[in-house]
Amino acid sequence: MNLIVEQGNTMLKVAVFDGERIAAFFLKENCDASWVNEICEQYHPDKGIMSSVTEKNDALINSLKEKMSYFLWLDEYHPVPVSIEYETKNTLGKDRIAAVVGANHLQPEQNILIIDAGTAITYELIESSGIYKGGNISPGLTTRFRSLNQFTRQLPLVKEKNDVPLIGTSTESAILAGVVNGIVYEMDGYIDTLKAKYGDIFIFLTGGHSFYFERRLKNHIFADANLVLVGLNRILEYNAKKN
Repeated sequence: MNLIVEQGNTMLKVAVFDGERIAAFFLKENCDASWVNEICEQYHPDKGIMSSVTEKNDALINSLKEKMSYFLWLDEYHPVPVSIEYETKNTLGKDRIAAVVGANHLQPEQNILIIDAGTAITYELIESSGIYKGGNISPGLTTRFRSLNQFTRQLPLVKEKNDVPLIGTSTESAILAGVVNGIVYEMDGYIDTLKAKYGDIFIFLTGGHSFYFERRLKNHIFADANLVLVGLNRILEYNAKKN
């Protein structure tokens, strides 16, 4: 059993892998060390990995190291099973590279675009040769709604809804249509441009809002909300074999 701990901007995800299969999955709004330790006591993982886009939790890391024969705190110094051409590797988000590794593992020897729709929307490109070329970052759905509310004097805070008009007929529906449709056009635009360049390219959509956007895109994509966890599990096994 492998324990995978991913601390995102807003949520803590914990998964227990049995080989390449997710045997258990947990989600929490804060990094609770006692909660993670309870999961360890229930499943008894022998290897583990933790990745975070926020601050390092030394107490939790030390506790997990004591419970497993091999534990990895992922940083920019650990090797990963793809070649990276990103210029500033020390600032490359661990969730971003994990998504790339997961996608390359699930669809090897293919050109791949990974779209991660979370607090931020990230676009990652990996070529069929296994070279990660880099990617782009833009504000996510909730971030855009909050920005319009916080940085203007009169615009209300709007939340996503299932029915989104093409053109808004009220201030609320105008914000809803502008934000959601804007993201859809952005995603489809990247996909169309990269299809024109590469021809055959596989599209992964992941992140908390992946299924919200899946049915709105005109392009065919594969939605996998657990792509980062799959990548972290692959990085864990890759490093464990080197020790």
